[in-house]
Amino acid sequence: MIKINLLKPGKKEIKEGPTPLAPEFKEKKKQPLYSLIILVVIIAIAALFFFQKSSFNKEQNLLRTAQEEKKELEYVEVKLAQLEQQRDLINRKISLIRRLQSHQEIAVRIIDELSKNIPGWVWLTETTYENYLLKINGQALSNNLIADYIFNLNKSPYFRNVSLISSTQSSSRTNKYLEFSLTAKYVLPPAIMSPTGEAEKREEK
Repeated sequence: MIKINLLKPGKKEIKEGPTPLAPEFKEKKKQPLYSLIILVVIIAIAALFFFQKSSFNKEQNLLRTAQEEKKELEYVEVKLAQLEQQRDLINRKISLIRRLQSHQEIAVRIIDELSKNIPGWVWLTETTYENYLLKINGQALSNNLIADYIFNLNKSPYFRNVSLISSTQSSSRTNKYLEFSLTAKYVLPPAIMSPTGEAEKREEK
């Protein structure tokens, strides 16, 4: 039997490998990956947008709350200013009342001392008091009576430095008399405490 080899000498049989994918198949395989990436990006952008919006709303709420608190504080400050003004006004009124009460006590004391030390045939026509300085105007029948009055006032614990300013002869239709003017310094004796006389305490010093 004769065998004939039909294959050409020197050539080997080549096994074919897997068939390469077609370009269309490659494109179809890439498209789902691109779509997934785009979807993830969109979701990330949306999440970032909602996060920023939430933060913005939160900041707006904080700003609104701060503005409301500021308005309330302004209202409180106005009320405090009004209360301070009312307090100052009340304090001024109280201080004025105390000064008036103090002057009333001083006036009563001065009148009492002037009247109980006045000799007979001596009359007072006017008395003024300011800053612890007392000015006394009056009439008397003689200079001796005026001297007696000065002597009596100097003995009083409420007066110091009683001095004669003037003594002038005057007359009416029937009588002759002297018009005199005295000055004296009002003081509060150390043994007497005045509840409202703060200025008198300073004067003692």
